[in-house]
Amino acid sequence: MGLKKLKTNPWWKFFSNKYTIITIFFGIWILFLDASAWATSHKAIDEQLAEKQHNADFYKKGISRDQARIVSLQDSLGIEKFARERYLMKRDNEDVFIIQHPDSVKTDDNE
Repeated sequence: MGLKKLKTNPWWKFFSNKYTIITIFFGIWILFLDASAWATSHKAIDEQLAEKQHNADFYKKGISRDQARIVSLQDSLGIEKFARERYLMKRDNEDVFIIQHPDSVKTDDNE
């Protein structure tokens, strides 16, 4: 195929047009080379989406755990149990002893 025959080819005329070359270059730049390029940014967006879904699942589990705790605190026995365990409250006629095991106490060595 000679050079003259190549220049008369309609595809050659289309792709050698300066506007077509600029448009192709712009498309390649936007898709692959730009900082917010589609080829690279969708991976980061997918990672962010997965992280958000993980956070949503974590908070949904926390909400269900808190709702179960609220249900258990509806009666006076539940409130008393919560106050004894959480805030170490006691009745007037009893003593509370707190037993700590050496491996559960924070020291400078195991922090």
